[in-house]
Amino acid sequence: MKVVKHLENEQRPEEQQSGSGKSAYIQIKKFHFVMLLFLVVFLAAGITTFALAFGDEKVVTAGTERKEFEKLYNAFDTIQDNYFKEVDEKKLVNGAIDGMLQSLDDPYSDYMNEEEASSFHESISSSFEGIGAEIQEKDGYIIIVSPLKGSPAEKAGLKPNDKVVSVDGKNIQGMGSTEAVLLIRGEKGTTVKLVVQRPGVSEPLNFSIVRDTIPIETVYGEMVTDTIAKVQITTFSENTSTELITILNDLQSKGMKGLILDLRQNPGGLLNQAVAISSLFVPEGKVLFKVEDRDGNIEEVKSEQKENPDIPLVVIIDKGSASASEILAGAVSESADVPLVGEKSFGKGTVQRAQDFSDGSNMKYTTEKWLTPEGNWIHEKGIVPDFEVAMPEYANIAYVDPEQELKLSVASTQVKAAQQMLKALGIDSGREDGYFDEATQKAVIEFQKQQNIEQTGILKGESTILLMEKLRDLIKENDPQLQKAVELLQQEVK
Repeated sequence: MKVVKHLENEQRPEEQQSGSGKSAYIQIKKFHFVMLLFLVVFLAAGITTFALAFGDEKVVTAGTERKEFEKLYNAFDTIQDNYFKEVDEKKLVNGAIDGMLQSLDDPYSDYMNEEEASSFHESISSSFEGIGAEIQEKDGYIIIVSPLKGSPAEKAGLKPNDKVVSVDGKNIQGMGSTEAVLLIRGEKGTTVKLVVQRPGVSEPLNFSIVRDTIPIETVYGEMVTDTIAKVQITTFSENTSTELITILNDLQSKGMKGLILDLRQNPGGLLNQAVAISSLFVPEGKVLFKVEDRDGNIEEVKSEQKENPDIPLVVIIDKGSASASEILAGAVSESADVPLVGEKSFGKGTVQRAQDFSDGSNMKYTTEKWLTPEGNWIHEKGIVPDFEVAMPEYANIAYVDPEQELKLSVASTQVKAAQQMLKALGIDSGREDGYFDEATQKAVIEFQKQQNIEQTGILKGESTILLMEKLRDLIKENDPQLQKAVELLQQEVK
């Protein structure tokens, strides 16, 4: 019998509650549970304001009787009539909406113009071209939440909590996340240069990343022993639950008797997919998560899956596991007694709705908190796993820019990172202070000899790329978090 029969054909909770038929989102996506009013200001022979409810649309006239708008009207008229240059009316209105959202002081609420909104929709529905990293705005800075598996961002060495200082030489401090995305994304094959400040590293790190097509293939499965399988979910996109079902059935045919669900570096995604996948492993009627509105009203979302695969499960999380990943981890942990292994998760405990406007622009704003089944709000706290297991220190070594030439007498943090990488690979230069001496040169020559490439004693281009690739291979081979998950399952799988 297959692990899962027809989950993809079942109606999702949000579809049952909303006549709109639109999907709900976690992180920067739509949500359906509570009807909220919001403002859309635009010009059409005057200024009219609509209050749009999530199901039905209601039109409210915003005339002079609306006292709260008098100041807005006065400001608009004053600028339009007296500003020393001709003004773009649409730009003024968009700025007013943007200002309202910025005043919320919420990194997850934002206004997106037509171009930004198009990029937003692209990222959740199909492939796109860019570097493949989830970002957010926090305290005026753009922060990496998580690079996607196999993406240029991951290969380049971007890490969760990296602070992006500039993009192609442009300082982006104070910039919103949607605006920053437009700078970072670009045509496949082009290069974007990022300057990043990494926690614990004194000097900024320079990244030159070649953009590529980022496919929304979100589930990867493999057998790690004869009876234990590992499935990694990289993000929650439109077809993730369907992909997962297909892969689970394939792994079962290969002898899977225990399953490791790897949510590391998963920044989140569509809420309905998190609900569908959580339901696979949580018995019918058990709470998956709760939603609390601003009045303190709490609604429970429960599993509606009538059959669950009878397979022991362990889930791995880390500091790059955010949003919908945390919903899934919290659901299986608290409602199905599934052990969590790894590191404390990111800590994103709010729900957003994204609303399109008729001109193609978009706004996203926070509507509620989400709580774990036991009522815990993990926002800015994260989920602490049952078994805390750290990765090796060399898993956090800073990125080395292949365009930088590291050679005799050079001193930099990049040299220091290269020395640490060489040592992790068993080629010890005898120092890790960032000074490129003759011993470091000999270590580089030894590495180049092992890789059958030109032995120049200089790290640049191919040599640097190979060095980082070998380190990634080592991290994959020596994965204590995965090893702990296997150990736990072996106690149940006979």
